[in-house]
Amino acid sequence: MASGEKRYLIVGASAAGMAAAEAIRSIDKSGPVTVFSDESDPPYFRPLIPFLISGKKEAADMALIGQGPYRGAGIDVRLNSKVESIDSRARTVELKSGEKVEFDRLLIATGSRPYVPPEIEGTGAEGVFTLRTLADARSAAGRVGRTTRAVMLGGGILNLKASFALLERGIKVTLIVQSPQVLSQLMEPGDAALIRDALNKAGLEIETGVSASRILSGSAGVRGVLLDDGREIVCETVCIGKGVRPNAAFADSESIHVDSGIVVDRFTASSAESVYAAGDVAVTVDPVTGGRIVTALWTNAVEMGRCAGLNMAGRPTAYGGTFGILNATQVAGVSFVSMGIVHTSGLDYETHVHESRGAYRKLVFSPDGKRLMGVLLLGDISRAGLYRFVIRERMPVEKIKSQIINHTLHYGHFLRSR
Repeated sequence: MASGEKRYLIVGASAAGMAAAEAIRSIDKSGPVTVFSDESDPPYFRPLIPFLISGKKEAADMALIGQGPYRGAGIDVRLNSKVESIDSRARTVELKSGEKVEFDRLLIATGSRPYVPPEIEGTGAEGVFTLRTLADARSAAGRVGRTTRAVMLGGGILNLKASFALLERGIKVTLIVQSPQVLSQLMEPGDAALIRDALNKAGLEIETGVSASRILSGSAGVRGVLLDDGREIVCETVCIGKGVRPNAAFADSESIHVDSGIVVDRFTASSAESVYAAGDVAVTVDPVTGGRIVTALWTNAVEMGRCAGLNMAGRPTAYGGTFGILNATQVAGVSFVSMGIVHTSGLDYETHVHESRGAYRKLVFSPDGKRLMGVLLLGDISRAGLYRFVIRERMPVEKIKSQIINHTLHYGHFLRSR
C-alpha cells in the first residue's frame, strides 16, 4: 500500500455497504476497499429474493455487481467473513477465523436480523423460515415440493410478497396478522380496504386479530400452527415476518454509542473516531418528526451508504434523514406509496381523504395546516416524488396546498411558490 493511502473496511455487503464502497472508489481511486460479508452468496438485491421462491428469477438474476452503479471495480468483497468484534481504539476488526484486520476508516453496514417472537413455541422446526437472505429463500424454495399449505406470520410487505410467490407455485397460503389489518405499519385499518379486497380476490386467506402460540412439528418438520384462540391450521411451511432488529451486538460499545442501533450524526459518523454506520443498523434522524429512528428499507440504506462512503473518502456530505415510513411497492396488483406520518387516529392532524374506484389518497398536514407531514397513495401513485420533496424539505405549503389536496401539483408550482 502506498504511503498516505487510507485503508477502508466495510462490514456488510448489502445495500448500504456496497453503495458506500462505490462512493469511496468514485473519489479515492487507490486506497484499498475491503467489504466483509458473512454470507456465501455474492452481493445481491435483497428485495428480489421472493422471486427465487416463485421461480421467476435465479440467484444470478439478483446479482448486485454489474448492475446500475454497482461496478465493483477495485473493491475486494470477502465472502464467508464474519466480523466478531471491533476495537475502535486500535482500529482493528477481528473475524470469526481469528484474523485481525487494520483500518483507517470503518463502515458498519451489518443490516438487521429477523425478529422471532420468543413466545411462539417450536420456531426451530424444519420448515420454519425467516426470509432475510438469499440462503433463506433457497431453503424455502426447496420446501415447496413438500408443501400444500403455508402459514405466514406477520402482515408486512416481505411476507405479502412471499405469500404471492407461494400462491404462484400452487400452494394455499394463510396470512396470520395480530393487528386488525395487513400492512399496519404503513397505513391504518380503514386505509387498507382497497389492498385487503385485492388480496382476497387473489386467493390469499387472511386471519386478523390472532397470533400463533405454537408451531407444531413431527418427523417431517412443520405439520401445523396452533393459534392463540385454540384453532389449528394444518400446514407444512411457516414463514415468520415479524419485523427486524439492528445487527449491532458486536460493536465496541465502550466507544461506539449503541441505542437499539448504532447512533450516527448527520454525516453518518458514530461516536468513535473514523467509524461510520449506515443502513438498517444505524440510528438516524426522521426529517418529519426530528426524532431518532431505525428503518429497514433498501432505498434509505443505499442513500445513507453513499453518504457514508463520501464522508469516509473525505468529501463531507450530510445525510438528509430517514422517513419513519417511506415505502413504495405493489401488492396484489395495487401500487402504493406510504411516506411520513399516516397514522392519525386520535391525533390533531389536518387530514384530507379522497377515494374513488381503484384509488385512495390520504394527505396529512400539520395541525396548523402549514406543512405536509404524510401521504398515502393507493392505486394512483402519480406525484409521489413531488410530495416526498415537499415533506422532506419541510416546505411551507400555503401557496400550493389546494394543488396538493386536489392532486394537481407539478414542478411549476414550486417556482411560483417562491
